[in-house]
Amino acid sequence: MASPDHAAWLLAGLFFLIATLYSSVGHAGASGYLAAMALLGLAPEQMRPTALALNLLVGGIGLLRFHRAGLVPWRRLPPFVLASAPATYLAARTPVPQETYALVVGALLLVAALLLLRSALRQHGTGDERPPRQVRWTYALPVGAAIGTLSGLTGTGGAIFLTPLLLFARWAPIREAAGLSVAFVWVNSVLGMAGVWQATGALPTALPLWLAAVALGGMLGSWLGVHRLPPRGLRIALSLVLMIASGKLLLA
Repeated sequence: MASPDHAAWLLAGLFFLIATLYSSVGHAGASGYLAAMALLGLAPEQMRPTALALNLLVGGIGLLRFHRAGLVPWRRLPPFVLASAPATYLAARTPVPQETYALVVGALLLVAALLLLRSALRQHGTGDERPPRQVRWTYALPVGAAIGTLSGLTGTGGAIFLTPLLLFARWAPIREAAGLSVAFVWVNSVLGMAGVWQATGALPTALPLWLAAVALGGMLGSWLGVHRLPPRGLRIALSLVLMIASGKLLLA
C-alpha cells in the first residue's frame, strides 16, 4: 500500500486520465473515480462524496463547453431530470447492500459497451445517424427515476446509464446525447451530493488536489468531445468508458 501522500498523488494522476476520457463523451467520471479509490483503499465513507464532488466540477466544465457549442438539447432534459433528481437524493441517503446490484448493472453495462463498439465498427461515415425520435414523457419519467435511483445508490451521475439509452432509443444523435448526459449528470450530482453529505459529511484532505486534476482533465476531454472526436470515435470512446465502469462493478 502506498503512503497517504503517494496515494493522493497517484489518485490525482488517475483522476486526470479518467476525467479526460469520460468528459469526452459527456460523462463526469464517477464510476472511474470510485474504481480508482477502491483500488487504492480509500475509506468507503469518503468514496461516494468524493466521487460526487469531482463529478460536480467535471460535469460543470463539460456542461459549459457543450452548451457554448450548442450541443445541449435543453428541451429534452426536463422529462428525465424531474424524476431523477428526487430519486437520486432519496437513494443517496439510503444505505443498501450493492453486491447483487453491482453484478446485474455491471453485466448490463458490458452488453451496452459491446453493442456500441459493434455499431461503431460498422459505421463507415463520420456524420450523425438518422434524425432523433421525439422523447415521450411517459417513457422518460420512469427512465429518469430508475437512473436517478441507481445514481444515488452508487454515487455516480447516471450518464453511464443514460447515454447508451439515448442512442439505442434514437432520442439524440451522439454529440447531443453527450450534451444531454452532461447536463443530466450535473443536476444528479448536486442532489446526490446533498443526500450523501447529510448521511456522511466526510471528505478527504486531498480533495483540492484531486479537484485540480479533474478540472484539467475535464477541460481537455470536453474540448476533444466537442471539437475533435468524430461520431465514430465518440462511440468507441463511450464503449471503452462503459467497459471500465462494468469492470469496476463486476470485479469490485
